[in-house]
Amino acid sequence: PALAELVAERAAGAGGRFSLGLSGGSLVGLLARDLPPAAAAEGPAAPGRWLVAFCDERLVPPEHPESTHGAYEVSGAAAPGPRCPPRAGPHPS
Repeated sequence: PALAELVAERAAGAGGRFSLGLSGGSLVGLLARDLPPAAAAEGPAAPGRWLVAFCDERLVPPEHPESTHGAYEVSGAAAPGPRCPPRAGPHPS
């Protein structure tokens, strides 16, 4: 948790807000342990200063087994703060 808190404090201190892109895979398990304590921080690292985006390789709904967003929700490490709005649908080719 100390590393997550340090990164959040430094990032927020640099500009007041910061963006965080969360990928899936093994990172979900690591952050399920470390993200909730970091999200409880106050001051420069308070979750209201976070802008969170899920970095999915596929465009799938959160309930799909390959959804990064869904994996964080299931793990109990739902990301704090404002989130990037989801895309409305597949990009036209």
